[in-house]
Amino acid sequence: MKKYFLLLFNVICLISYAQTGVIKGKIIDKQSEKPISGATIALIGSENIQDVSDELGNFKILNVPTGRQNVSISFMGYENTSVSDIDVTTGKDVLITVSMTESFNTLDEIVVSSGSNKSKPINKMAIVSTKQFSPEEVSRYSGGRSDVARLVSNFAGVSTGDDTRNDIVVRGNSPSGMLWRVEGIPVPNPNHFATLATTGGPVSALNPNLLGNSDFLTSAFPAEYGNALGGVFDLGFRKGNPDDYEYMVSVGAYPGVEAMAEGPLGKTGGSFVAAARYGFVGVTGLAGTAAQPNYHDISFNVDFGKHKIGNFSLFGIYGASNIDFLGKDIDKDDPFAAKDEDGYVTSGFTSVGLKHNLDIGTNSYLKTIIGFSNSANTYKNDRYYDYETPAENKLRFQDNDNAENRITFSTLFNSKINKKITFRTGLLYEAYHLDANVASRDRQQDNDGDGYPDLVQLINTNEDYTIIQPYAQGQFRLTEKLTFNGGIHGQYFSINEEFVFEPRTALSYAFNSNNTVSFGYGLNHQSVAVPILFLNENVNGVPVQTNKDLDLVQSQHFVLGYDVRLAKKWRGKVEVYYQAIDKAGVESFASSYSSLTEGADYGYSIDKTSLVSKGKGFNQGIEFTLEKSFSDGYYGLFTTSLFESKYKGSDGIERNSPFNNGYVFNALGGKEFKVGKARKNVFSIDTKFTTAGGRYYTPVDLAASMAAGYEIKDDANAFSKQYDPYLRLDVKFGFKINSKTKKRFHQFYVDLQNVTNHTNIFTLEYNRITNSVNQKDQIGFSPDFGYKYQF
Repeated sequence: MKKYFLLLFNVICLISYAQTGVIKGKIIDKQSEKPISGATIALIGSENIQDVSDELGNFKILNVPTGRQNVSISFMGYENTSVSDIDVTTGKDVLITVSMTESFNTLDEIVVSSGSNKSKPINKMAIVSTKQFSPEEVSRYSGGRSDVARLVSNFAGVSTGDDTRNDIVVRGNSPSGMLWRVEGIPVPNPNHFATLATTGGPVSALNPNLLGNSDFLTSAFPAEYGNALGGVFDLGFRKGNPDDYEYMVSVGAYPGVEAMAEGPLGKTGGSFVAAARYGFVGVTGLAGTAAQPNYHDISFNVDFGKHKIGNFSLFGIYGASNIDFLGKDIDKDDPFAAKDEDGYVTSGFTSVGLKHNLDIGTNSYLKTIIGFSNSANTYKNDRYYDYETPAENKLRFQDNDNAENRITFSTLFNSKINKKITFRTGLLYEAYHLDANVASRDRQQDNDGDGYPDLVQLINTNEDYTIIQPYAQGQFRLTEKLTFNGGIHGQYFSINEEFVFEPRTALSYAFNSNNTVSFGYGLNHQSVAVPILFLNENVNGVPVQTNKDLDLVQSQHFVLGYDVRLAKKWRGKVEVYYQAIDKAGVESFASSYSSLTEGADYGYSIDKTSLVSKGKGFNQGIEFTLEKSFSDGYYGLFTTSLFESKYKGSDGIERNSPFNNGYVFNALGGKEFKVGKARKNVFSIDTKFTTAGGRYYTPVDLAASMAAGYEIKDDANAFSKQYDPYLRLDVKFGFKINSKTKKRFHQFYVDLQNVTNHTNIFTLEYNRITNSVNQKDQIGFSPDFGYKYQF
C-alpha cells in the first residue's frame, strides 16, 4: 500500500512541477545600474513562493503556477516596486530585469512604493512622452502582425500612414523624423523592402522574440537622442537563458517560418539567443498584391559573461527581401504597381555591434559600442511605353541602385553621485559612405530625338560624411516629489559643416503616489533626407548638387502632462504639446513644396533642387490614454489623439500637412479564459477598433496629366482634399496549451484583420492607360494565423 501511495505522490509531484514555470532575472539600481544583493522577490498572492537576489543581483523563483503572474520586489532603503502581467508557461523560463530606485529619505520604518515597474520608462532620463512596451504586447494585440511599429500605433499621438506599410507618424511629423536605435546605437531602416532614407516598410525585420522591454519616445527627448524630429524607438535585445537550453519553432502568415535557440555560454554567466525567419506571405495570398514577396531575416545576441576586464556582448540583425511586379500579372487596382510596367525590387540590411560594459567603482560604469551597418536597395522599372505593342516598346524607365555603409562608435559614462544626483555623458560618432545612383525618364524631355523621354541621372554620388553627437545630462531629485532632468546635446553634420547645441529639460512633480504632473522641452535638429541633398540639377549642362548646403531642420517641443492612477490597475494620462518647426527645405521660388511633406512612401521627390532653408511648420494637440493593465483575466487600452499639423512652403500659404489626420481613436481589449480539467490552458479573445480622420492629399490635374502622358498634381492646391475617415476592426482568437508532463508549450492564434471588410482608400492616381483618375484601396479583410511550439 505504501508503494502505491509513494507512486501516486510522485505522479502528482511530476504533474505539479510540469505545470509550473520559472521566473528569474536580475535586480539592479535604476540610477547606477549595478546589481542589488539581498532584495526579496515574491510572487504576489503566494508570498511563500519567493527568492532573494544573490551578490550579482540574480534570482530564480521556482514552481510558479502557469498564467499571468505579478511579483513584488523589496529591499531596505529602496522604494518597493512590482512587475505585473508576467506570462508564465511550461515551455520557457521567464527572464526579467527589474530596476529599483533608492528611497529619497532612508528610514527603516517607512515603506515607499513606486508602483509597477512596467509603467515607467527604462531610460531613467526620460520623464515625458515615453512609453515602455514589452515583446509580449507585440504578439498579444490584434492586428499587429508581430510588428513593433504597428504595436506603437496603438499609443496616443501615434498612427500609421496606411495598412500597406508600418511608417510611424508621431504627432503629425513625417515618418522620416523617426530614429531607430538597437542596443544603444542608431541602425538603418529595420524593415523588409526598405528604401534609402525611409524609416518604414511593409514587413518588419525586427523579431519580437529577441526583444526585451523597450522604450518609445514621442517628443522632448533626453539629451542622448539626436538627429530626430518625430520619435525614437530605443530597442534592446534580451539575453538568452543562462541556465538551460531552450528552443522554439513557429509559423505565421506574416513572420513566416521561424526557428530559435538559446542557452548558456561558458562558465561566467554568458548566454546566447539566435533566431531565423523565412517569410511566405505571398503563398497565403495576404500580401495585397499578385506579386510574390520574398524575405528572410536573422537576429542574434551573444553575452560573453562577466570578466575582470568587463562584460562583452555581440549583437546583430540581417534582413533581405525582393519582389518582382510583372504588369501581365498585376490587377488594375493593385496598390503597389501598374499594368503597363514591370518593377524589380531588392532590399537588404545588416547591422552588427560589439558592446563592452566596464564597472568603475561602486556607482559608475562605462559603456562602449562599435558597430557596422549596411543598407542597400535596387529598383528597376520597365514601362510599356506603347501599351498596344508592349514587347517592342519596353523601356527602362527607372534605375535605382543605392548602398550605404556606416561605422558607429558610441561611448557613455554613467555615474550615480548619490541618491539624489545622477550624471551621464557620452559621444556618438557615425561615419557614412554613400554610393547612390538614381536615373529616371519621369518628367524628362526628349532631347536626343528618339521619341522617348531621356533617361537622366538624377543622383550619382559616392560620398563620405560624418555625424558627431556629444551630450551631457543629469537627473536631480530635488525633493521626494520633485525631479528635474537637464542636459545639452550637440550635433555636427559634415555635409554642410553645421554644428548646433540643443538644450533639453524635463520636470516631474508627484503630488502623491497617484497623481503626477510633468513638463518637458527640447530643441532638436535633423538633416533633410539624404536623397534630396544629393539631387543633381543641370546648371549650364553640368550636374550640380544644389541642395548640399541646406541647414539642419530645427524643431522645438513643449509638452505638459498629467498622470493619474485611477484604481489599482487603472491608469489615465493626458498630454498637451506644441511643436514649432523651422528651416525646412522649400523651393527658391513661390511654391507649395516643403521637405516636411516627404517620407511617407517608398521614395522622395526627384525634381526638387536649389532648395532653401526657409520652410516652417507646426504640430499641436492633446492626447488621452486610459489603460487597464492585465489582471483578473482581462486588459483594456483606450487612446485618443486630437491634433493639427500645418506647414508653409515658399509661397507663405499655411496648408495641411499630409499627416494631418485631425484625430485618431483606438480601443483595444482582451480576455483570457482558463480551460481544461486542470484549468492550466488558456483560450483568449482580443479585439481592436481604430478610426482616424482621412489624410490630406494633392488632387491630380487630369487635363495636364493627359497632355503630358504622366501624372501631374495640382500643386497650387496642395493637400487641399481629404480622404474619407479610416475605420478598421480586428478580432483575434488564441489558444495556449501548457504541457502536463514535459517542458513543452503550444500556442495557436487566428487574427481576423479588418473583419468587416471596410473599404479604406489608399490613393487616387492618374491611369495612363484609361486617361482617368483611379481609386486604389487598402487591404480589405485579411486573416492572419500562427502557431508556436516551445521546448
